[in-house]
Amino acid sequence: MKTKRLTTAQAIIQFLLHQYVERDGKRQPFFAGCLGIFGHGCIAGIGQALQQYPVFRYYNTKNEQGSVHIAAAFAKMNNRLRTFACVSSIGPGATNMVTGAALATVNRIPVLLLPGDIFARRNVGPVLQQLEHPLSQDISVNDCFRPVSKYWDRINRADQLMNSLPEVMRVLTSQAETGAVTLALPQDVQTEAFDYPAELFSDRVWYIPRPAPEATLLRRAVEWIRASKKPIIVAGGGVLYSEAHTALVRFAELTGIPVAETQAGKGSLRFDHPQSLGAIGATGTPGANITAREADLVIGIGTRYSDFTTASNTAFENPKVRFININVQEFDAFKRSALPLVADARAALETLSKALRGWQVSGTYRQRGQKFNRAWDKEVERLYNLDTGLPVNQGAVVGAVNAFARPQDVVLGAAGSLPGDLHKLWRTRDPKGYHMEYGYSCMGYEIAGGLGVKMAAPDREVYVMVGDGSWLMMSSELVTAIQEGYKLTVVLLDNHGYQSIGGLSRAIGSGGFGTRYRFRNEKTTQLDGDCVPVDYAANARSLGAHVITARDIPELKTALAEARRQTRTTVIVIETNPEQRVPGYESWWDVPIAEISTSAAVKQARKNYERAKTKERYHL
Repeated sequence: MKTKRLTTAQAIIQFLLHQYVERDGKRQPFFAGCLGIFGHGCIAGIGQALQQYPVFRYYNTKNEQGSVHIAAAFAKMNNRLRTFACVSSIGPGATNMVTGAALATVNRIPVLLLPGDIFARRNVGPVLQQLEHPLSQDISVNDCFRPVSKYWDRINRADQLMNSLPEVMRVLTSQAETGAVTLALPQDVQTEAFDYPAELFSDRVWYIPRPAPEATLLRRAVEWIRASKKPIIVAGGGVLYSEAHTALVRFAELTGIPVAETQAGKGSLRFDHPQSLGAIGATGTPGANITAREADLVIGIGTRYSDFTTASNTAFENPKVRFININVQEFDAFKRSALPLVADARAALETLSKALRGWQVSGTYRQRGQKFNRAWDKEVERLYNLDTGLPVNQGAVVGAVNAFARPQDVVLGAAGSLPGDLHKLWRTRDPKGYHMEYGYSCMGYEIAGGLGVKMAAPDREVYVMVGDGSWLMMSSELVTAIQEGYKLTVVLLDNHGYQSIGGLSRAIGSGGFGTRYRFRNEKTTQLDGDCVPVDYAANARSLGAHVITARDIPELKTALAEARRQTRTTVIVIETNPEQRVPGYESWWDVPIAEISTSAAVKQARKNYERAKTKERYHL
């Protein structure tokens, strides 16, 4: 048997170099390289291997959490068919990646994490940054990754790779089980040599299948659809990952069933398609939420039914409502006591279209959905052009960016009030034109995520929309974007604090307590003094970006045009009014409110909460 004598780290990089995926006859490398920061726990192992094999490109990021966000955004943009490995040292370098791991797993996005670990041989312990535990010698901070990883292993011997690496790839390439995969790598084991079988490093192709729905369940689903009078489709991220948007358009046109979109599924239909109801749930449109409320059949496609999608289980009020769930993940397919079609979204839609040929909803019901579509477009236009003076309102900023962006360009966001406004207001014209991380809604994802999207789609302009709170939390990957020559256009909204949670605080009767960037008031002892003056333009300029400040919408439009002409990352800073909010429509979100309080506002909010909560229901 032929062997290759390599260190553990060298063997990992060599193995990753030879992994491919194939779907629909298209084959491509699964890994685009490695992201991370070297420290004493990885520089002599994985670091040395990356230097030895430069074809597996290494990107020097500025925060380990940012590394994982870049990888997740890149994988999402590639419909989970490509990703990065992310390397870190032990200790804080490793634990910085835990948040990113949770984000990837919650969103079902493949990312490989290679955190350095404590020594496998224990004679030198405790080593620098080692967590000591009195009950075991086999615990390190990397055990924190266990609950947020879909696969976790610690390589204590070089030969263990031969068992672990195929499992790593099995999980990463599984459309049903994918998420963060963690291989904890003791720093001494990384450098140890072993005679590996040469075939471990042969090209391996992981085929991504399109499983079809089971025949009996498919027939029952067809019967349910034919019997329905008011069906609705809830399009989730699985529609886009499956590249099923064309099949969905055909299915909607064939049957007349209206389509509502989750955050992850936005873009499944163009905003102006007659069957499009737009966003659904707590950040949804009137048409989508009214239709959902009355629906007698819900066809969920690639959705996991988060509380924002279901309006905390108040969205589907018809006492006779039934659910059909199309999902490659069995766990999600069975939710809401649904008829489960465990299948690829595109395969299922194509099969259903054939089986339902000749059937469609009533003309009245189809026209009602189209009327909702036109009415919402008028409301969006009103909000785009709403003049509330200075500072400008956030809806108008969204409108200006949307009007300027080309259909193939990408808008990206993650946290704060922007996701809700973008979900409602962004007019999607391309299936990949809307990129929202809302499964974990992670502050700090925006800049790193924007870089990941740009690396996946360099021919598209990427518009990162970020609030000042997320910017201050993690804008460091702006330096990486500039270092690597990837141009982003960042629209930084300065509203003086955490205004999304500030609005929620006011809604629950707490008046925005602790959510604004204000000086301590010596008289009240509270943070209710003047606004803290943060020069975001100077901050962005110091990181190497081209910077433009805009005061109003005309200046913003001029700034967007200048940014397009630029060849490097540009940050546009504009102040927005935190009091001017895009309203909610026909929906609710369950945020528990104090049952007992001395505040009259909190007491009233509790009464409203108790009334709204009565609409929550189980679907059994």
